[in-house]
Amino acid sequence: MPGHRHRTLRPLAAALIALAACTAPVAGAPVVEHVGTHVWTSDMEDPDFGGFSGIEISADGASFHAISDRAWIYWGSIQRDNAGRIRGLSLAGRAHLKDSRGSELPPGRLGDSEGLAIADDGTIWITFEGLDRLAAYDTPDSPARRIPRPPVLAELQVNSGMEALAIAGDGTLLAVPERSGQQTRPYPVLRYDPEAQVWDVPFQIERQGRWLPTGADFGPDGMLYLLERDFRGVLGFQSRVRRFDISDATTDTILTGEELLSTSPLQYDNLEGISVWDDGLGLRITMISDDNFLFVQRTELVEYRVRE
Repeated sequence: MPGHRHRTLRPLAAALIALAACTAPVAGAPVVEHVGTHVWTSDMEDPDFGGFSGIEISADGASFHAISDRAWIYWGSIQRDNAGRIRGLSLAGRAHLKDSRGSELPPGRLGDSEGLAIADDGTIWITFEGLDRLAAYDTPDSPARRIPRPPVLAELQVNSGMEALAIAGDGTLLAVPERSGQQTRPYPVLRYDPEAQVWDVPFQIERQGRWLPTGADFGPDGMLYLLERDFRGVLGFQSRVRRFDISDATTDTILTGEELLSTSPLQYDNLEGISVWDDGLGLRITMISDDNFLFVQRTELVEYRVRE
């Protein structure tokens, strides 16, 4: 009997070793860890607070700009504890975004601001859905500067235009639409060169199942980080982040990217905006949720750290 027991245990031990090998971290794979989650509430009576769809964090993690999908932009400072976790946000100002004539944009088709990127010279770039377009602002209170619309927008679905926006180190802007038209069709990445004032499609991003882009940013490593969402009905929202090395991408390239994190349904609210910065220990990913101005949802700032 003892010999029989040993013969029985050997296959079990081998199976456990194989399982451990399958679940062990891959050598060289990034380590992704949750840093903290903060629920942001307004200290004043502000019916337009909420609906945040884009965020930019300063290089030192101490200040922010955020836009809502009702054409408002907010900015201020971030208080953090000794571990770098957010403990509060102090609002320094807010402004109602304007059209090119200086009139305040109404919510809805004209004022559905979605993507946010801020250039080194302080120019604020914002994409809008509904009337799909890209606009530039010299200051939060300035009239919009008109930008030529990319021809490819005519091929996209209604209200599924340039959802995610990121600015590269050379000042060019990349916009990713919320939908591609078919689940098997990759997303065309739209690039705008402010100097030449021309659009092109430098590469495409593979569409995977039900995941839809909501935000994008370039990290200090030069990689493109894409925040995606899956709405699961009564199970709430699920989010994930992929990153892409676009250094060798060409017009015909379809990038799959590397999945860094994927959340569980109901783990967080409706994460839509993303900003990537260096916190001194690794790359910090800051995400903000759109509460859709519903009392059952909340505005969350969720942060992860990526260490190579």
